[in-house]
Amino acid sequence: MNWQALIPLIGLLLIIFGVGIWAGKYMKSSSTFLQEYFLGGRNMGGFVLAMTMTATYGSASSFIGGPGVAYNEGLGWVLLAMSQVATGYFVLMILGKKFAIVTRKYNAVTMVDFLKERYKSKWVVLLSAFSIIIFLFSAMAAQWIGGARLIESLVGISYTSALFIFALSVLIYVTIGGFRAVALTDAIQGTIMFVGTLILLIAVVIAGGGISTIMTDLSTENPNLITPFGADGSLTPTYVSSFWILVGVGVVALPQIAVRAMSYKNARSMHRALIIGTIVVGFIMLNMHLIGVFARPVLPGIEVGDKVMPLIALKVLPNWLAGVVLAAPMAAIMSTVDSLLLLVSSSIVKDLYLNYVRPDASHVRVKRLSIGITAVLGIIIFIMALNPPDLIIWLNLFAFGGLEAAFIWPIVMGLYWRKGNKYGALASMVVGVGLYILSESFFPQPLGLHSVVLPIVLSFVAYVVASLSTQNRSI
Repeated sequence: MNWQALIPLIGLLLIIFGVGIWAGKYMKSSSTFLQEYFLGGRNMGGFVLAMTMTATYGSASSFIGGPGVAYNEGLGWVLLAMSQVATGYFVLMILGKKFAIVTRKYNAVTMVDFLKERYKSKWVVLLSAFSIIIFLFSAMAAQWIGGARLIESLVGISYTSALFIFALSVLIYVTIGGFRAVALTDAIQGTIMFVGTLILLIAVVIAGGGISTIMTDLSTENPNLITPFGADGSLTPTYVSSFWILVGVGVVALPQIAVRAMSYKNARSMHRALIIGTIVVGFIMLNMHLIGVFARPVLPGIEVGDKVMPLIALKVLPNWLAGVVLAAPMAAIMSTVDSLLLLVSSSIVKDLYLNYVRPDASHVRVKRLSIGITAVLGIIIFIMALNPPDLIIWLNLFAFGGLEAAFIWPIVMGLYWRKGNKYGALASMVVGVGLYILSESFFPQPLGLHSVVLPIVLSFVAYVVASLSTQNRSI
């Protein structure tokens, strides 16, 4: 067992547990449990907001899966990944003040709360909640696999043992602290990511003999590795540009990101988060994916892409420093897992149970149910993650696409188009999700585009047509 690398990770977990226990005090003193547990009392400052968006979005697919694909595909994947730079900026610009004002007016705690008040439809709520639960299960499974892979490679224990350690750690501190613990630990984790990726990139470049030597080695192995088109030429301009829809524009519709846009303190906090978030995301995404490409000549022959990050860190850094640096992807994974756990938990408790099962449930019952369901969800995902794929990024991107196809137009058009109604929202969600699943199953790249593009375009048409043709019937 690699104790030198393990000790820094244990130190990070202890800090996180401390923050979770401290944040738990706010829940005890808060008169509005749901607002505090799921939104941190709507009191996030600019730096914390930027870091919680960065750490939530920069998940296991960015820090474990992304470098793994970059290792296989070369610089073309780095170019594709950089379309994520403006995501946080784009989300806060589109949703921003209007979303915060409207959700406060509705007293919305979740994104589905907003949809419920905007469209006044039980079916919109039910379809939304089920979409979140179904697609986020695959996203959460990806994160748990990433965390276990990292611990497995770093510590030298079996995958199952690593998965158990990771699952237990996450469940304890999410259950204790809720959203405030998540947001505050995200600020710590985002800082670790920023510094850790820079240290590792420099170490990999030095180990490879400098950038020019690394480029020569890559070109000698396969000239396509240093082109924008990927190792086998599959990254066509059409596909790469359409990827912007999935990881750029469409991120507006991800519930775990949208909920951040209703949790900040004031306009100044939002404006500060726009700047900080864009810089941090750009810096981290570029570094992480370059590390994946540059690792190929330094450590050839890695078969499981998700092990590239921990293995290269242990190769080019002293063990103790590798432990510190690998706290960054561990931080990213934990921050995403905790956010997704809270999101699915809130969909079950707030959107289904309190709306349609027991609207008069007591404060104590809601609290116990929220914490209990969060724990049960964690156990289910643990079982799902026992048999992992080689590259978790595809699980994560599948979840992204499904959520975007379901929610992008009901959210954006619901904010900005008064004629949009419940029929439009339902039509958009059914068309978007249905076409996305069909496309993923049978036509992975229709017209050379990513499979999320046509569902998003056609769900927009469905939203507009259904809303306009049912104006006299709308509420």
